[in-house]
Amino acid sequence: MPANSQLTFITTPGTIALGALIVLATAALAYLGWRRAVKKRAIGWLELLRVLIAACIAITLNQPEWLETFKPDQRPAMVVLHDVSKSMETRDVMNEAQPSDPPVSRSESISKLIDPALWKSLEQRMDVVVEPFSSTLDQPAEGTDINGALLKAMEQHPRLRSVVLISDGDWNTGSAPSQAATQLRMRGAPVFAVPAGAETRLPDVWVVSFDAPTFGVAGKPLRIPFVVESSLPREQPVVLEMTASTGELVTKDITLPAMGRVQDSLVWRPTKTGDVTLKLKVPPVAGERYPDNNEMEAPVSIRKEELKVLIVESFPRWEYRYMRNAMERDPGVKVSTLLFHPGLDKMGEGRGYLDAFPKPDDLTKYDVVFVGDVGMESGQLTQEQCEQIKHLVRDQAAGLVFLPGFRGSEASLVQSPLADLYPVVLDEAQPKGWGSAAPGRFALTDAGQRSLLTKLEDTDEASARVWSTLPGFQWYAPALRAKAGTEVLATHSSESTSFGRVPLIVAKTYGSGKILFMGSDGAWRWRRGVEDKYHYRFWGQVVRWMAYQRNMAAGGSLRLFYSPDRPRTGDVLTLNANALSPSGEPLRDATVIAQIAAPSGKTSSVRLVSAGEEAWGLFNGSFIPTEPGEHKVRLTCADSGAPLDSIISVQGSAREKIGQPARYDVLREIALLTRGKLMSNVRPEDTVKAIAALPEPELEERRVLLWSHPLWAGFILLLLGVFWAGRKMAGAF
Repeated sequence: MPANSQLTFITTPGTIALGALIVLATAALAYLGWRRAVKKRAIGWLELLRVLIAACIAITLNQPEWLETFKPDQRPAMVVLHDVSKSMETRDVMNEAQPSDPPVSRSESISKLIDPALWKSLEQRMDVVVEPFSSTLDQPAEGTDINGALLKAMEQHPRLRSVVLISDGDWNTGSAPSQAATQLRMRGAPVFAVPAGAETRLPDVWVVSFDAPTFGVAGKPLRIPFVVESSLPREQPVVLEMTASTGELVTKDITLPAMGRVQDSLVWRPTKTGDVTLKLKVPPVAGERYPDNNEMEAPVSIRKEELKVLIVESFPRWEYRYMRNAMERDPGVKVSTLLFHPGLDKMGEGRGYLDAFPKPDDLTKYDVVFVGDVGMESGQLTQEQCEQIKHLVRDQAAGLVFLPGFRGSEASLVQSPLADLYPVVLDEAQPKGWGSAAPGRFALTDAGQRSLLTKLEDTDEASARVWSTLPGFQWYAPALRAKAGTEVLATHSSESTSFGRVPLIVAKTYGSGKILFMGSDGAWRWRRGVEDKYHYRFWGQVVRWMAYQRNMAAGGSLRLFYSPDRPRTGDVLTLNANALSPSGEPLRDATVIAQIAAPSGKTSSVRLVSAGEEAWGLFNGSFIPTEPGEHKVRLTCADSGAPLDSIISVQGSAREKIGQPARYDVLREIALLTRGKLMSNVRPEDTVKAIAALPEPELEERRVLLWSHPLWAGFILLLLGVFWAGRKMAGAF
């Protein structure tokens, strides 16, 4: 039953005046018609009917409505939403009464607000619902979706009166909370936002990243980048400690700047093969409020390697001899050499020498190819062989090193299938390069000072000093400039072209492989005074850098490599696989399936598709990991034989960061848009009083628009019909 019913009008002075004018004019005309009529009785009734019709039209102009008000059948609801995401574990809430006490977590600080007993006094007026929220991810606590939580509250409670939102405001999934706030304002449901946590970061030191490579080689140094940040108001010297599960300890002294970060790397030389877990730790410092984030772990697989290198050269120059000698003495490298000897009837012979360029099936076994002072000339490389090298780099993730020489044979390569792979533009007017009596020197660029390729000592500073003192070179290649998309690691210290300093060490990627250009043949001189220390280290780093991706996981006829090599949850992980037939021939049309088992046991299947008709057994696919930890991958191909088992380590998501300041600005915006209030620095009882002060919700209304109702229109038409029929019967027309 309605609580109240009444007839209302929507009028304006104009509609009232117009309606009165219509009625008066009609009445005047009706009176004149009645005076002139012979049948006064009948005409009198008709004229009264005319006036009634005019009155109905006048009433319609003023829009009559029948208004009924009801008390709602359902009680209004008040929802208390409290954040249970991982960021609420941040311990940055201080006890104002006892400032010396250690800070408590944000989730602990809101315990009284989510106690149903606190809201008991409101239950007579409304239903009080206390609900946690986080996100809709596979691991909900790894994200915060404030917008989704507010929308869900509106959907589940049609008579939502208000919302108490308790959160640190750090939303990172879903749409912007302002969208739900706008809808709440239209519903008349204000949000009382209660921030949890400190708006400014407490004094803290934390490990931001620890990017250990996927695998390392026993006996070879492993460089592991890291980032450490500080919110301390002062500089702070600390001693980093990296421990391996095998017992080794590596330390490094660093100085953290005030409110800044340090980005550096540690060098570790593993001695045994196997799976190792590395832990980087920053010891707690004085004044630090939150030591829980001072360490990070990363798994590394230590292997015994045997990289296969192919050296293609024309003449046995000094650079070739010393470099080949360095490769052969490296226990992790197996060298094959193709020495053309132009002008002679036979190829170079001896241990490790080839009598012909490898066939395509054999070429796929090489991880790195060195192309020396060789070109597409008679008795050297052919068009088909250059095409095969191109496919090896692009599709098989192999490395290619260009080592030009003073004979200028490399000039013909820029007209070959290797033209797109060549990382520099050569001077056609000077194909044999430049020589000088005075030795030239390398000058590292900023990228070169950070690169693993050019790191000749354990620290960047020491490495830069070594490069500045290395014996010089007396010949360099005719490189005008580096091509777009390349990275220049070193230039000539004094010689320039119209494009700038002459590029001497240039790196680039091509397809799935890597390319390096070495524009001087004087690296063998680095042995002076130090023997093989820097010369061997440089070429060893080159080979391993180029073969790294190709050797992430390799079997007899399947190879798996992926990017990025240290993925994080939520990243798009690009899977690349090489599939070979049992005879070693790259497959072009095959079905390659990657079965990926997450740490929780959830299994996903990814079908890798061919990279193209011209691709040498390359298959691509993508996968988005949602869980941190080790993902077991089984790669299968019916045409390749045995499957390949591997492990991809996924780092935890950085979406929910412990220790970040609370975002008061987000909560303030939500409260403002919904006409609510930001309840910061208040007692829980004050929040209850603010809800209790809200006015009673308005009664529900039901309006019947009489002026546009079909029955009203039918009634007026009926009167018009009766009026017309009566005039016919009375003889008036």
